[in-house]
Amino acid sequence: MEELPVPHNIKISNITCDSFKISWEMDAKSKDRITHYFIDLNKKENKNSNKFKHKDVPTKLVAKAVPLPMTVRGHWFLSPRTEYTVAVQTASKQVDGDYVVSEWSEIIEFCTADYSKVHLTQLLEKAEVIAGRMLKFSVFYRNQHKEYFDYIREHHGNAMQPSIKDNSGSHGSPISGKLEGIFFSCSTEFNTGKPPQDSPYGRYRFEVAAEKLFNPNTNLYFGDFYCMYTAYHYVILVIAPVGSPGDDFCKQRLPQLNSKDNKFLTCTEEDGMLVYHHAQDVILEVIYTDPVDLSLGTVAEITGHQLMSLSTANAKKDPSCKTCNISVGR
Repeated sequence: MEELPVPHNIKISNITCDSFKISWEMDAKSKDRITHYFIDLNKKENKNSNKFKHKDVPTKLVAKAVPLPMTVRGHWFLSPRTEYTVAVQTASKQVDGDYVVSEWSEIIEFCTADYSKVHLTQLLEKAEVIAGRMLKFSVFYRNQHKEYFDYIREHHGNAMQPSIKDNSGSHGSPISGKLEGIFFSCSTEFNTGKPPQDSPYGRYRFEVAAEKLFNPNTNLYFGDFYCMYTAYHYVILVIAPVGSPGDDFCKQRLPQLNSKDNKFLTCTEEDGMLVYHHAQDVILEVIYTDPVDLSLGTVAEITGHQLMSLSTANAKKDPSCKTCNISVGR
């Protein structure tokens, strides 16, 4: 009996955060005997596992021989933005139920995609459930060390510059490591209606009137929803001046919110004045995508403590939380 053809020239296409299509070429000889494909998928850190495989070692997926390209979805719990390796065998099922298999193909590497707008909309809907009632606020604020503000004045002409967002939050978030912006907070203390005096990010605080950053000339986007093994949850929102590079980036990747009517952050007009509200039951992290001049607001030392334990810098999302995870990956 002739050996089964070995797949070669493997191609991966139509990659999403939880699926992909795979195709390959193979010699026509003995092709009609193929009844199944064996596909072995590993996270890239395990890429050497294939060299220990033999023809009779069971693989992770046995699929009926269907026309190529074949869509792989749901067979594994694929994670977004993760590097994988894949190898393929052809197989022929015998009358006794055993398989005759080809040699393994070469190993191909690929990376799954970020969350799409569809997946982010699922996260958005989960966040809306727990956002709570809206509280009035009037300023955005940003805490840093004194040296940060000194550096901005000396080296950046008094303007805070956008920087690449870190990898905190959902692993599949399309803004992590890609979107440039400046982080602001807007949370207020329930009893005073003012920003809290404590902060994890530094003892000096820049405060700016809300209308300077969030107004009819800006667009608002939903960026992420996550927690860090804690009872409280974070929502990341992006404010981008209309037509700016940040706005173009977000328009392609993030669900846009109605600035006047959403569950997280609103800007409405009352008696000719802009009025602002934020959600009470989630901690909002607001990213503004353009430079912000310090002359637009004030910098002053806070009277409270620097609570480092509350920092979300590069924080990993809790993958087991049913409140803030969706089924396509972490």
